[in-house]
Amino acid sequence: MVSTQVTTQNSRQISSQISKVAKAYPKKHLAWASIASAITLVILAVLPAPDASAKRTTLLLSPEITSNTTETPQLAEKPVQTLAPLKAKTHWAEQTVKSGDTLSHIFKRAGLNAQDVYNITHFGGDSKTLTRLKPGQKLLFDIDDEGELNQLNYIESKLENTLFSKGDSGYTVNKTTKQLVAYSKYSEATIDSSLFQAGQKAGLSQNVIMELANVFGWDVDFALDIRKGDSFKLIYEEMHLDGEKVKDGSILAAQFINQGKIFTAIQHESKDGTKNYFTPEGHSMRKAFLRSPINFARISSHFNLRRKHPVLHTIRAHKGTDYAASRGTPIKSTGDGKIVYAGRKGGYGRVVIVQHGQRYRTLYAHLNGYAKKARSGKRVKQGQTIGYVGSSGLATGPHLHYEFYLNGAVRNPVTVKLPHAQPIAKNEKARFLVHAESMQTQLAAYATAMSSTLASNN
Repeated sequence: MVSTQVTTQNSRQISSQISKVAKAYPKKHLAWASIASAITLVILAVLPAPDASAKRTTLLLSPEITSNTTETPQLAEKPVQTLAPLKAKTHWAEQTVKSGDTLSHIFKRAGLNAQDVYNITHFGGDSKTLTRLKPGQKLLFDIDDEGELNQLNYIESKLENTLFSKGDSGYTVNKTTKQLVAYSKYSEATIDSSLFQAGQKAGLSQNVIMELANVFGWDVDFALDIRKGDSFKLIYEEMHLDGEKVKDGSILAAQFINQGKIFTAIQHESKDGTKNYFTPEGHSMRKAFLRSPINFARISSHFNLRRKHPVLHTIRAHKGTDYAASRGTPIKSTGDGKIVYAGRKGGYGRVVIVQHGQRYRTLYAHLNGYAKKARSGKRVKQGQTIGYVGSSGLATGPHLHYEFYLNGAVRNPVTVKLPHAQPIAKNEKARFLVHAESMQTQLAAYATAMSSTLASNN
């Protein structure tokens, strides 16, 4: 009782002192002090205790206590439990594959040893992918505080990655392949000097320009036939990933106007997944032979049976066409066939001769060297590189001499009529014709829209 009275008396004295201090301050100051005190109380109420971020305590209520009880809730007799701390977040350490790198080199840079390399490469499955590393690829390591490798993410490309995750019995593998989204894009241009320059001005990549040349390369010799004022328009695919362009896709439809003659090509995918180009009527754009064995080369000498030889200075038949190009330019086989000769042949220098079936034969002379698989007896595909431009034999400078034979008789490679390949399959033609009409309509609509846009801008 005495202690209670003392406590009460002390409380009255403290309250009296606080009142005197309060009266000594202006009311404006007191108002600001009250507001500051209130803010402090709110902050203290919201912020956790000093160790709250490290551990949380769960208070279990007695199961007998209900929501409508009037009794004071009591803690259950079960002891207070502490939840396990949350697992630390994964932290990836990145290593980039360098030229000459091995997996051991990369693991060592990441702070791992040979045993770690062995563990991740000897559990079978897709672990062999780690033996095919290429410069520029990335490896992401998840290493814990004890130096143990928990996860390895091998970034093969923008589209593919392989995740190795440590388990009780080794590492498990999860390979992920992202799917690209295709967007159609329209482009057109008028040629002033060359297809390549016009394509670049139209915003086309080198790959699309080359594909455009390949599609129409059966009918148009881009070294000889191109004239100022020729034009083209095409619809092609752009492949996107996560909203960004990754690469160009294939040409869906294209039209090329050369010296007033219109060529139209429509891509068709057959039921077996093969993609080829056909005319709107269903005839294959692919002939049995390419018109030219070199892309974008300049014809320096035409087929002429009464030509004066530039080295011998005598009248000697020029049985082929010369294509001037820089040394080392790839030379393509103009058709499927079999190499019947690859070696030196008098004034021709280094030569490759390809037999195409029973009736056709082509000759490629003055080569600087041969492609790796260009050997006598080897079969070659149309467009396959068989050699490189040089000046071997009787030649005044680097160029390709190209000859074309039909039934053993030499023909002018530029003017000879080339046979067609097989047309579209009969059971797919009806579907193709509908698709071809749709693509031609789109080409026309895009061209009209483009003209309107350019006119309004002007």
